[in-house]
Amino acid sequence: MSTQEPVSAHPANQDEITAHHDGQQQEQQHTNQNNDTYGPHWGQVRSDGDYVYFGNERYLRSELAQAFGGMMNPGLAPPQKPEYANPAPLGLSGFALTTFVLSLINCQARGVTIPNIVVGLAYFYGGAAQLIAGLFELVLGNTFGGVALCSYGGFWMSWASIQTPAFGIVAAYTGHTQELQFALGLFLLAWAIFTFFMMVMTLKSTLAFFLLFFFLTITFLLLGIGEISQRVGVSKAGGVFGVLTSFIAWYNAYAGLANPQNSYLVVSAIPLPDLEDRWRSKKAKKTEA
Repeated sequence: MSTQEPVSAHPANQDEITAHHDGQQQEQQHTNQNNDTYGPHWGQVRSDGDYVYFGNERYLRSELAQAFGGMMNPGLAPPQKPEYANPAPLGLSGFALTTFVLSLINCQARGVTIPNIVVGLAYFYGGAAQLIAGLFELVLGNTFGGVALCSYGGFWMSWASIQTPAFGIVAAYTGHTQELQFALGLFLLAWAIFTFFMMVMTLKSTLAFFLLFFFLTITFLLLGIGEISQRVGVSKAGGVFGVLTSFIAWYNAYAGLANPQNSYLVVSAIPLPDLEDRWRSKKAKKTEA
């Protein structure tokens, strides 16, 4: 003989179910409130001495500097465990070495004035390798690093194309030497403008990262003026700044490569002053007064 279950629950059981449901809702609301209070919010970034706050999360400034110092990231960012290798040191190294060699030639070191020895570097190391590093930066979500490395990789490849007879660029100016120099000057000044607005986006980064783009802007500016004015001294000055730029680029590359696991000498990045925080402090003092 089979037994049948009651169709409806007892009133006491129904009350228990309702109370349990209400308890779950209250618990969920409490959890949401906790998440709102204690969960990570990255909307507001502020600094206080040695610490930087991303919403309600606190990080050591030195830890953040290591996080972006050698990763072509112009802003403060919480440290992340990368899923892939950091491509920035490759791009920075390719840029640094190619810039170093050409800048020495611009300085006419040891009497060398013909830049053709740089063409191979410009195509494959400063050009292709840096371009590939920039593409990987874009894959990793670093827009600034991707734009910078891809752009300067393109610069070196375009410069090498100018020096390559097969492209016929220089040959097109046969008999118009002065026009060629003006054209090269405009080419370099355009890169000075691009580098300047890239420099503006490093004002919240480290000193070495800012100096890289600052010196590079001066380098392009002097080389461009040297070509247009046809003054060797100005071009030599551009070469000197180019050498300084290359060493700063190597420094940033080293900052992205060196860590306590592979080196006894780890770079300590120097962050730039938080101008926005100072401006807020001055505004608050004026309001109180």
